[in-house]
Amino acid sequence: MDVKSTAKTLRVRPIKARLVLDLIRGKNIVEATAILKFMPNKAAEATGKVLKSAIANAVNNHSLDQSKLYVKACYADEGVVLKRFMPRAKGQSAQILKRTSHITVVVAERE
Repeated sequence: MDVKSTAKTLRVRPIKARLVLDLIRGKNIVEATAILKFMPNKAAEATGKVLKSAIANAVNNHSLDQSKLYVKACYADEGVVLKRFMPRAKGQSAQILKRTSHITVVVAERE
């Protein structure tokens, strides 16, 4: 059974979040949490929280065995883009795009 958890509108760029998610995809949850714990990255901290939530959903809501869980899938989709402007020379302005992402982690029980 697949159990998923999602965090929406996180102030992390999806490109940077995908770099972190590629490292934990397919690994068991003990190894994945260890990888995320020691990464000096804002996306790793957010992904760790989503992974903990997915594990808690699997154990409490679906009665799955925590020792058999692994990360079946994880992905980061693009969220809303906050548009800001920065004043430039000669009365002009430059657009700044502050990107957000939706991080989803799916855990399942290994046979």
